[in-house]
Order: sequence, then C-alpha cells, then structure tokens
Amino acid sequence: MDKRFILVMAALGFASAAICINSCRSGGSGPAASAATMASARIAIAQRGDISHMLTLAGQFQPYQVVDVHPKVSGYMKRINVDIGDIVHEGETLAVLDVPELKAQLEESAFELKQSQEEIARAQHELKSAEAMNSAVHAQFVRLQQAAATRPGLIAQQELDDAQAKDLSSQAQVDAAKSTMAGAQQHAEAARSDNQRVQALEDYTTVTAPIAGVVVWRYADTGALIQGGTGSNDQALPIVRISQSSLLRLRIPVPEDDVKFVHEGDQLQVRVDAINRSFIGKIVRFTRDVNFETRTMETEVDVDNKDLSIAPGMYANTALELGSVKNVITVPVEALVMNAQKQETVYALGVNNHIHIRSVQVGLEGSKLAEITSGLEPGDRVVIGGQDKYHEDEEVSPIVASTPASETVQESGGMIDLKAGASGGGQ
Repeated sequence: MDKRFILVMAALGFASAAICINSCRSGGSGPAASAATMASARIAIAQRGDISHMLTLAGQFQPYQVVDVHPKVSGYMKRINVDIGDIVHEGETLAVLDVPELKAQLEESAFELKQSQEEIARAQHELKSAEAMNSAVHAQFVRLQQAAATRPGLIAQQELDDAQAKDLSSQAQVDAAKSTMAGAQQHAEAARSDNQRVQALEDYTTVTAPIAGVVVWRYADTGALIQGGTGSNDQALPIVRISQSSLLRLRIPVPEDDVKFVHEGDQLQVRVDAINRSFIGKIVRFTRDVNFETRTMETEVDVDNKDLSIAPGMYANTALELGSVKNVITVPVEALVMNAQKQETVYALGVNNHIHIRSVQVGLEGSKLAEITSGLEPGDRVVIGGQDKYHEDEEVSPIVASTPASETVQESGGMIDLKAGASGGGQ
C-alpha cells in the first residue's frame, strides 16, 4: 500500500461524515421540531351553571305601629294597670281617671233627661184629654146640624153657631196639645243628646288600648294630674306608649344604583345574629323615593313576630337577589374580547386545535363568569387571556384550566358585625 491509497481512504471518510451530518440535519425538521415551536394557549371549557348577583345590606327592625295613648279628658290618675314590658290586648283597660265635676255633669244631664220624659208623658195626657173633648163637642155639633136639616126652625141659629164655635175651639186645643207634645219631644231629644255627650266624656275616664302590643314606656303614676289630649298641638304627655311588635317592619336602605332591581314580592334572605335566626322575607313596600343625603331608598319587609323573639331596634343582615340565571352556558370573563365593531367575541378552538374567532351574545355577567346566550355550546373550548397573541386559524397547543361553572356575586351595601366589638376590643 502506498501514499495514494491512504489519501483515497481519507477522502472517503470525510465524505461519509458529511453524509451523516446532512442526514442528521434533514431529520431535525420533522414533526417533533414543529411541536416544539407551536404556541400554547390556556383554555376553558364552556359549562352549564348558575350566576347570581346578591346585594348584602344591613336593616333595622321597627314596630309595625307605635301609639302614644292620651286620655280625652283631664283628671287625676285613679288607677293605672300596666307597666313597661306588659303585653296588652286591644280594648284592654290601661288606666282609670277620676273627674269629680264630670260625674256631677252626668247626674245633671240624667235628671234633665228624666224631666223631659215626664214632660212628654204630661203632654201625652193633655193631648188625649183635648182629643176626647173635641170628639164630644164635634159629635154634638153634628147632631144639631142634622136635626136642623131634618126639621128647619127647630134649632135656633144662635145655638148652631155656639156649637160650631165650641167645636172649632176644641179642635184648636187639640192642635195646641200636639204642639206641646212636639216641643216636649224635642226637649227630650236635646236632653238625651246632652246626656250621651257627658256619658261619652265619662267613658273616656277609662283609658283602653287602641291596639294590641307591648307597653314600651309609661309616663304617669297613680295620683298624677293628667291633661287631656284634645289637640295635635298640645304638649300633654301620654299615659303610655304601645308598640305593635307582633308584626315588625324590617327597613333596608337600598343604594341608588340598585333601586331598579327592587320589586314588590322579591324574596331576600334575612339573618338576625342577635337571636341566631335566619328566614326568608318578602319585600312588601318601598318609598319609591331616593333620600337626598344618603342616596338610598327605604325598603320594607314585614316580619311575623308573634313570639316577640325579635325586639324592635335589632339589626339584621339581608341578602337581596338583584339578578339570577339558572342552567345557562357560562365561560370565564377572561374569554371575552371586544372587537373593533364593539361586539363581544371569543377565541374558540376547533377539533384540530385551530383558533376560530366567534361573535357571542352575553347575558348576566359576574365578576368571574359571564352568561353566553348565543354563539357557544356546552363543551366548546375558548382561550382565556392573551388573545391578542393569536390569530384566526392559528394552531395552538391547548392547556386546559379548571374553571367553575357557577358564581354568586356578593355586592355589599353595608353589613352589621355584632361580634366585631368583642373580637377587636383588645386592639
């Protein structure tokens, strides 16, 4: 072997190495290299779920009615039967006043009524007597007339004239007796009216409860001089104050922005921490007027409180549902993109993981999820976040993110934490 053979073998070695290098390079441009350079995308799956928008508010219980009980007449407190905290029923006697001059007036009016009734009896007798006399005189005059007509000249004309005059006179006496009778009856009616008036004032000395409720305050004691509450401008103190607490008003201040969601009959959840009680209430009335200073509208819920477990003045935390949808298609709000035409769109993935931009209709929107009313079906995959990095028909490598199907949005309009004072007292 000589030097020429060695050079040939070296050339063949270099050629083989070049072929190997080229083969390796050509093999690196296959599917594996393509997958390494493909963009990845976080996706969420459209699901069926619920979205609720809840407004939490603090409310305060108020009595359904509060009545200050005044007497109609002035007098001394003879007896008071109730004290604060007592439960009273409608018509129950609360107190009795002593008014001596009123008793005298009642006796006087009763005497006048009795006297007027006696006048009626006397007038009735006089009327009957006058009617009897008139009947006899008239009958005599009629007989004389008949006799004079049968036998002319038998009865003197003077006698006929006297009989006729007596007949007319007796008739006038009957008319006078009837007038006296009418006057006596009118006098009796006046006496009866006056007696009823004084009797009514006497009845007012017994003060009764106008409503059923709880005595929340007492202003008078036995022996005190009580002024009658006869006018709205009087400064007279009442005897007691009664609160109708068997039915309460829960008053809730709804913020101005949420007034449009409030309707009669809407249900809301009520939690009374002071007595560890929860229940469902219904809105029964609202003022339809926004307070100028607080920018809230007073809304009321009637609460049955027959056991009086809730005391007026207690606070309650409420949750009012402003909007709710059930069993709808939901996607994260990050999946929504507003295009140049101000339309909501999503970047949806096809079966081959290619991106397709779709227009969608959005319904109720929460803080994390949005309702899709059209444009998507359950199970569709949508890109969440960074959509500006992708374009139509681009193939991506999906990374599925775990997202909830339902959401309850809590908007706070003010809550009462009764335990805050105890837990934070040492700070």
